[in-house]
Amino acid sequence: MTLRVVIMGVAGCGKSSVGEGLSARLGIPYRDGDDLHNPAAVEKMRAGIPLTDDDRWPWLDRVAAVLATEAPVIVGCSALRRVYRDRIRAGAGGPLRFVHLAGSREVIMARMAARTGHYMPTSLLDSQFAALEAPGPEEAVTVDIDQPLGAIVEAIAADLTGATS
Repeated sequence: MTLRVVIMGVAGCGKSSVGEGLSARLGIPYRDGDDLHNPAAVEKMRAGIPLTDDDRWPWLDRVAAVLATEAPVIVGCSALRRVYRDRIRAGAGGPLRFVHLAGSREVIMARMAARTGHYMPTSLLDSQFAALEAPGPEEAVTVDIDQPLGAIVEAIAADLTGATS
């Protein structure tokens, strides 16, 4: 079965770092969902304006298209609401696995404040947590991010070995 993985969670939770680490560990490509946003959405976020569902639908369709056409692949995508995950599932072209990177607001805020060169301001973190509909165990594996990157990657790799949903 072709592996399709979505690394999900609020901004600053480590989707890119975990996705790149998992890519190296499993030997399959990683695509950063941030690169799939259109320029208008990026500018809106850069200005501190949360995206609306209408802003997100085309982006979610692009995420699903990557999953459908580039598998095996790992994609980082916030996928905050169940309806967003359902939209990705519908277009993914086959089974996929969601991995939810979960952490406290304090841990994530500290990580966001320390990173450089990203358009997402810390002022949008509260809107991310407000939109988050955390997936249950039937929908995703959840990994606590308050541990070393290597431990997170190994926990996910162990879960994915032979697992698809």
